[in-house]
Amino acid sequence: MHVIATAGHVDHGKSTLVRALTGTEPDRWAEEQRRGLTIDLGFAWLTTPSGREAAFVDVPGHERFIGNMLAGLGPVPVVCFIVAADEGWRAQSAEHADAIAALGIQHGLVVISRCDLAPDRVTEVMAEARAGLTHTGLRDAPVVGVSAVTGTGMDDLRRTLDQVLARVPRPAVDDRVRMWLDRSFSINGAGTVVTGTLAGGTLAVGQQLDLASGEHTYAVTIRGLQRHGQAHDRVGPVSRVAVNLRGRGATEIHRGDVLISPGAWPWTATVDVRRVSGVPLDEVPVEVIAHVGTAAIPGRLRSFTDRHARLTFTWPVPVVHADRIVLRHPGSRRVLGGVQVADADPPALGRRGDAARRGQVLAQLPAAGDLGYEVRRRGAVRQAHLVRLNLTAPHADPPDGIRAVGEWWIDGTVFAAWVDRLRDVVAQHHTEQPLSGGLTTSAVRDRLGMPDTALVPEVAAVAGLRLSDGLISDPAREASLGRAEPGITAIEARLTARPFDAPETDDLIALGIGARELAAAERLGRLLRLDDGVVLLPSTPALAMRELSRLPQPFTTSEARQALSTTRRIVIPLLEHLDRRGWTRRTDAQHRVVVR
Repeated sequence: MHVIATAGHVDHGKSTLVRALTGTEPDRWAEEQRRGLTIDLGFAWLTTPSGREAAFVDVPGHERFIGNMLAGLGPVPVVCFIVAADEGWRAQSAEHADAIAALGIQHGLVVISRCDLAPDRVTEVMAEARAGLTHTGLRDAPVVGVSAVTGTGMDDLRRTLDQVLARVPRPAVDDRVRMWLDRSFSINGAGTVVTGTLAGGTLAVGQQLDLASGEHTYAVTIRGLQRHGQAHDRVGPVSRVAVNLRGRGATEIHRGDVLISPGAWPWTATVDVRRVSGVPLDEVPVEVIAHVGTAAIPGRLRSFTDRHARLTFTWPVPVVHADRIVLRHPGSRRVLGGVQVADADPPALGRRGDAARRGQVLAQLPAAGDLGYEVRRRGAVRQAHLVRLNLTAPHADPPDGIRAVGEWWIDGTVFAAWVDRLRDVVAQHHTEQPLSGGLTTSAVRDRLGMPDTALVPEVAAVAGLRLSDGLISDPAREASLGRAEPGITAIEARLTARPFDAPETDDLIALGIGARELAAAERLGRLLRLDDGVVLLPSTPALAMRELSRLPQPFTTSEARQALSTTRRIVIPLLEHLDRRGWTRRTDAQHRVVVR
């Protein structure tokens, strides 16, 4: 499936040619047919001699409707450029050529129309068209002379069109969807219908999409699909598609709105751009109209150099690296030139001299982008964000000097700095808090300025540090309780003599032992803390099991207390600990049995 846009000066026979090729009247409005002048976009379709399906988007040629023309050309990859033999290259021919250059369209053909009216001028006009298109992707496009009235050259045109379409690269059917809308209307019994050119991805009945409209996005669902007047369950690219939507009314949707795959596109109001055609950017007025897809958005241009600038839209749009944008003068309506998105997620310009430095950076970046630079600039970035910006593919490997950690890509120098910094931070923590088991992963993230706690384990491993129970520590550090050692030793001596006689809170306070000291002793394997502040030796549960296994099974809490010569304060947390370890099991509210 292919979509072709017409281009050329007003009244050079674009609509007549489309009508002759397709048998369909592309001028939809009564006023267009009455005046013989295309005002808005028209649509028709055909099947080529080889069986290829192709749709035509017929664009207006009059200078007053340049915005409509750009809406038609914007999403379309192939152009049929028409020049009338009896009039030759004219003003709007040049303007449409500038638009083609600005949009970077590389595929198409040139048609010299109305050859029956000026047969002696065909060769001359062909040369004019060649000269006028030298700055565009159609500079070497095939040229065909025709007369839609007499039929002369029409078969040759169909064959040439077939050959051109055969060379157009196939778009990805599994790509994310971004369909710029050019019409919205309502049909009785169906509701909201929108149309547009599907350049990539696939649409399916029941599919959920986001409708981006101005500053807002709305969730919508596809109720039905049509292509060339026929209903389909699925439609792939490149296609002219009518989409029956649920979720928004027809009057709430406008030309320039866009259907996108949810979460798959960046949403930005600021981009850095590179000039690809037209006026030097330092000569472009600050206020411009930016044409993106079918949208015409007021914007402000801040030039860095004659080739690079920052473009700020009035509202955010889903644009990515390498997208083409046409700049138009807001007053005279003339096309100023074309730019290509160099960065859809540019850095803020907050300090004096930032704009000049940014211009220098952009001048050094290749047009294809520099993935390594994009990661280094951010320090660390999720690969998915780079995919959304059209800077890499979902399953691509990181470039040299970039480390992949889970979903993150990290600049190698940043990662190395994190490793060194983490060693210093952990050493300082051990010095300042010798009883601490280490730093929490969230504390490490904050101290190192890392974007995600999930990065901490990898940094700790490379740093040679230990991660245990959510704490980062130095395994080479000699275990010590410091000033708490005498108190812990006294508790151990007491429990060795009377294993089930856990010290009371007052006993611990008298020994200078608090929660931090107990936690440190437990980490060293010298004490075991149970619920309700009960402290025992780590070997005590095994001693308890020895006594409990001698009891008639099942046994009660009271029988266990008596067997262990202890109190309810101690026996209840101890039995619950044995339950959690699976050594004992409750049989009812009063009884337990030994499992092992």
